[in-house]
Amino acid sequence: MTSRIPRDSRLRLVRPRPLAAAPRAVNQRRPRRPAPRPPEGTPAPAELAGMARAGLAGAVRVARWADAALGPGRAGATTDGKATLSDATAERAAADLGLSAAQIRAEWDTARLAGLVEVHGDSARPGWRLRAWDRDDSAVLRGWVALFDAWSLACPEPDGHEPAAVAEVVSAMPQVLSFLQLSAGPVPVEQLLDLLQQRVTELRTERCEVAYEPGTGQPAGAPGPADPAPAADAPLAPLLDWALRALASVGALTYGDGQATLTPLGNWAVWVKLEQICVAAQSPAGNIEQSAEDMLRGCAQLRPNAARAEYRAWLAARPVGSAVTELIAAARGDDALLRGLAFEALRVVGAPAEPDVRSVVDEPALRPYALLWLAEHDGVDPEDAHEVLTRDEATWLWVDTAAAVADHGEAPMLVRHLESAVQPTVPQLLDEVRAVGHPRTVQVLVALAAAHPDPALAKAVRRAAFQVHTGS
Repeated sequence: MTSRIPRDSRLRLVRPRPLAAAPRAVNQRRPRRPAPRPPEGTPAPAELAGMARAGLAGAVRVARWADAALGPGRAGATTDGKATLSDATAERAAADLGLSAAQIRAEWDTARLAGLVEVHGDSARPGWRLRAWDRDDSAVLRGWVALFDAWSLACPEPDGHEPAAVAEVVSAMPQVLSFLQLSAGPVPVEQLLDLLQQRVTELRTERCEVAYEPGTGQPAGAPGPADPAPAADAPLAPLLDWALRALASVGALTYGDGQATLTPLGNWAVWVKLEQICVAAQSPAGNIEQSAEDMLRGCAQLRPNAARAEYRAWLAARPVGSAVTELIAAARGDDALLRGLAFEALRVVGAPAEPDVRSVVDEPALRPYALLWLAEHDGVDPEDAHEVLTRDEATWLWVDTAAAVADHGEAPMLVRHLESAVQPTVPQLLDEVRAVGHPRTVQVLVALAAAHPDPALAKAVRRAAFQVHTGS
């Protein structure tokens, strides 16, 4: 990968092993950017966490009730022995907590979006944030930000609107929120609507859509009979009202009397995301406006912490759903390095990426990466996550990672990659590599033979490459 730090691999190996630390001089090439300070008047993190705890108190209460009352082997558990929120469970929770079943379901949904509970298939369990809720302010704030990011799921969109129009509004709302943050006070809804319309128009222009005269099916300025307006010309006011109400429901802003104002939590969250974007824009990579594939290529030269900062900034600039879709598509490509980096970026996404990651488990090229991601998401230590892989899956991943090293790394790194194989001996590794059927097996073995300093071992590897090539 022609790294500026040859011994610092950005590749996730089958069994990660610490490499030698980079020279101190390399770490000091660029002075650290001073930690940015939030806008004047922003409450301290502890105070912000208190606000988040107050806003999510109901969701925490329901999550803790589920943790205590449900689960395999516990009295009163559901019939399938799993912590699922069935109709009977919702009614039972309502009776125990003095709420309606509708309130229970609403708080349950909030708890899921905030990562207080994690649902896997037809079962659920407490999230790690619930365990740390009373003692870890950062966990509380991350939980609230996860809810803030999922504002469009907190309230169903109004009926009668095309999905494309809804998606446009969701994509345009970051600019609206940024304007609210910069305004530092109440903003009339009419002004926000004008801004939203401008941003939606920009999005359509970027897609090279033809502008239509309102109420006609003709391009602007073109004569013709009046036809029904396209769905894209539907009024945006109802969708802006929905978006503002949804953001108010998660505690990001207050909305009423024809104006909207960010709450201290909302103001802080928008500032954090703007700061992430600014950091990425000023960084040597500056990948925020790139596609997922180009962004990952740009991050290949960065150290892990810097790459994660780029991922966060790139994710902050686009809706989570479309970002995850882009990353999965990049992982499906031919470049093994991008495959590994895409799943590193998905680790930054966290819980919202789980359904998409789970959906690719049956794809052979992505299966090992997806299984490792899911294991770590389920709380398995990253050092032990490789144990969820079968021998063949681990071998396939070893070859795929070796292909990334061969394409982008240096010869010594490929030789060191031998240490991460699950096989105890090189002959056994070669036997299983030949059998696993990875499409890059021949190229990997040829590169390894050329890089290894031991002539006898290099000869054995070349022989294995020839056997795979000829099918013998």
